[in-house]
Amino acid sequence: MEQDIQNQNNSITAISGSLRSGSSNHHILKYLSGLVPADITFNIYDELALIPPFDPGLDNDTPPEAVTRLRGLLTTADAMIICTPEYAFGVPGQLKNMLDWLVSSSTLVEKPVALITASLGGEHAHASLLLTLGALNSNVIDGATLRISFIRSKMDSSGNITDEETKQNLKQVMKVFIETITGLNVKK
Repeated sequence: MEQDIQNQNNSITAISGSLRSGSSNHHILKYLSGLVPADITFNIYDELALIPPFDPGLDNDTPPEAVTRLRGLLTTADAMIICTPEYAFGVPGQLKNMLDWLVSSSTLVEKPVALITASLGGEHAHASLLLTLGALNSNVIDGATLRISFIRSKMDSSGNITDEETKQNLKQVMKVFIETITGLNVKK
């Protein structure tokens, strides 16, 4: 009974590293939302494009409004998922910019994080994000990271995942992630 009460307040904020709303990464986050138990809130953050370029001179007690909203959202979330493509062998600029705004706020310190990189290759962005998340002292969960290469060949034109191995890998990532943030065994 106590575990059920604990589980009712859990929330996950999901962030796509792509600004394009119909991207593969957005579709993956929508798929993941269907794997989350009903008593866990799953929010897909859609204001990445509103985050201004990082300026240390503005990173003070009154940062830009979009940054304040982001920090507030992540502070109240129990966990965060990042699902991102790789651009030019690196992290998409707007995602890296967002993470730069979080350095001084300690918003991600010990925050459980799942990381999915879904792109043509993705190994460079994935490795870079693991370093950045380490610098932010976030808690990247063992077993809750995944790199999906050739993502477009694993989805149909509507964004549905058609590759069974990819579906199983995503289910496993979410099982480990949810068990970590709730302390419960998940039977999915």
